[in-house]
Amino acid sequence: MSNIKLFESKQIRSEWNEQEEKWYFSIQDVVEVLTDSTDSKQYLKRMLSRDQNLKSNWGTICTPVEMTAVDGKKRKIQASDAQGLLRIIQSIPSPKAEPFKLWLAKVGAERLDEIENPELATQRTRELYKLKGYPDDWIEKRMRSIAIREELTEEWKNRGVKGQIEYAILTAEISKATFGITPKEYKEVKGLKSQNLRDHMTDLELIFSMLGEASTKEIAVNTDTRGFHENEKAAKAGGKIAGDARQQLELKSGKKVVTSQNYLPEHKKKVLSKKKNDNDNDV
Repeated sequence: MSNIKLFESKQIRSEWNEQEEKWYFSIQDVVEVLTDSTDSKQYLKRMLSRDQNLKSNWGTICTPVEMTAVDGKKRKIQASDAQGLLRIIQSIPSPKAEPFKLWLAKVGAERLDEIENPELATQRTRELYKLKGYPDDWIEKRMRSIAIREELTEEWKNRGVKGQIEYAILTAEISKATFGITPKEYKEVKGLKSQNLRDHMTDLELIFSMLGEASTKEIAVNTDTRGFHENEKAAKAGGKIAGDARQQLELKSGKKVVTSQNYLPEHKKKVLSKKKNDNDNDV
């Protein structure tokens, strides 16, 4: 979505929704950039008249969001999240929209391949982390943490935990017991917004996160938890096991496990620069 937010050096207005934890983009800006239209409203009307399926779903795709206008004032404008925006782009018959359409086709083909061969998803995830510059030993821990998370959510599903909202509540309980803060508070410590928290954890943070979730799953299985409330107790107990271990390590090492360190590009540059200076000093 970074390529959409800044396309051909033209800024697309966007707004981060804290509650939904996702970006909303100005539909008007996207249409103007991809079509060179001087009247985006008329273009949208013509586009919707051509695409009746898009028109019938417009109420769910388009959301009024307050953004800063050209005159500097805040106004509610037509906006859409990433999924809706990509659907709109599919209906724009412009050469500038073709790279996004080709990308969507590529992603769709990859997902179909992964359904046939699930190992491809794991391989692609590893490749993506490598392309982002993560070290191999970190990638191994991250891949294991993904597997442990999937095992836990599958267990929750089988034990009557319903949907993403309850998953999020239980995850927050594990995090509070393990690290003393919720995932939302954790992201604030690391200066994150839309980024995945675990993609910005250090080795130790990942290890304790895995311990909390693995312990929760083990307790749920061995005590045969049923429904949300029993699994909530298991989440607190599993998180406490990891939290106690974290506190013992901090006591012995004299160093906090939770850090503001992240893998954002700016932070990476600082870390690499520090390492280079340290190496130069060693020489």
